[in-house]
Amino acid sequence: MKRIYFDNAATSYPKPTSVLDSMLEYIKYIGSNVNRSSYGFSYEAEDILYETRQILCNMFNGDDCKNVVFTANITTSLNIILKGLLKSGDHILTSSMEHNAVMRPLSQLSLSGINYDTFPCFSDGSVDISSLSSMLKTNTKAIVITHASNVCGTLMPIFEIGRFCKENNLYFVVDSAQTAGLFPIDMQTMNIDALAFTGHKALLGPQGIGGFILKENMIKLIDPILSGGTGSISHTLDIPEFMPDRFEAGTLNIPGIYGLNASLKYIHEIGMDTILNKELTLTKNFLDELSDIKKIRVYGRSDIIDRAAVVSIDVADMDLSDIAYTLDDKYGIQTRVGLHCAPIAHSTLGTYPRGTVRFSFGHNNNSEEIKHCIQALKEIIYGI
Repeated sequence: MKRIYFDNAATSYPKPTSVLDSMLEYIKYIGSNVNRSSYGFSYEAEDILYETRQILCNMFNGDDCKNVVFTANITTSLNIILKGLLKSGDHILTSSMEHNAVMRPLSQLSLSGINYDTFPCFSDGSVDISSLSSMLKTNTKAIVITHASNVCGTLMPIFEIGRFCKENNLYFVVDSAQTAGLFPIDMQTMNIDALAFTGHKALLGPQGIGGFILKENMIKLIDPILSGGTGSISHTLDIPEFMPDRFEAGTLNIPGIYGLNASLKYIHEIGMDTILNKELTLTKNFLDELSDIKKIRVYGRSDIIDRAAVVSIDVADMDLSDIAYTLDDKYGIQTRVGLHCAPIAHSTLGTYPRGTVRFSFGHNNNSEEIKHCIQALKEIIYGI
């Protein structure tokens, strides 16, 4: 049975062959650490790290490539940013469509005298921007928001929220888990102060590598929550003040960075617009076909305007886990079912606690797979 992978919002698959080749090359032929050794192979690895920082900085129009920090994943990045930036007595705003990568750190911080409020979103997941001004407090310090919902794919108005932050002297933190590598993100024009990213989704890299990019004004405002060896100023017990060492304690995932370096070059070669257009074309095809299946309800936007290639559905009077299992077991179609680590987003959409079956497409999918999936859904729902 052919494998049809519709779970790219969890992690992209398959990875470009160049990602595998690059990681194998490092592990098999290089293997050296960086910032800790003084020989050729170590310098070669350092060059790849530096180049990867440059590519990421250029992709997102950051201030300086030294402000690109590598972490294990976007959850680690958001924890470092939020827990390092916010202090007791601060207030922060977020949306009612957030992933637990934002909500759990904020919930944890609320136990330490930091307050947060969620501004409302509409039933399609879009933000009610008009509510922002009324929710500001004298101690509001920042807004943190996802760029696109991992549940229904709705895009958030990052440009407008960034402008609101600038007008109100707020710091702007963006979770780009579902959009980095697909949608244009410009830290300057969007007034983004801290951008968190992950390598294993639309950036097409391996799991275990992510990071964040800071504007210059944020560096001293965020206290490091990790400390340890950096390979620099080793004569002192103080945490380095300079970037990226200030936030990069311990050995980095160098094989992962090699893989990310290759995936970034692959995206540049294929073209981000080409990849996005392919995914949105498949999404439109899927949405159009779903509209003829009366028992299915689609959540989020009904078109491909302001949405990513993520579609969540519910089927009346049927167990969603059974549907997802049958799609995989009988038809080879792999999806994700449940709450997708985003319970407040499901509450906003009206799907909590039941959840949804989520389909998320990548540029390696094709129209024949969409047709096969639609036929499978019809057979499961109507017993054809």
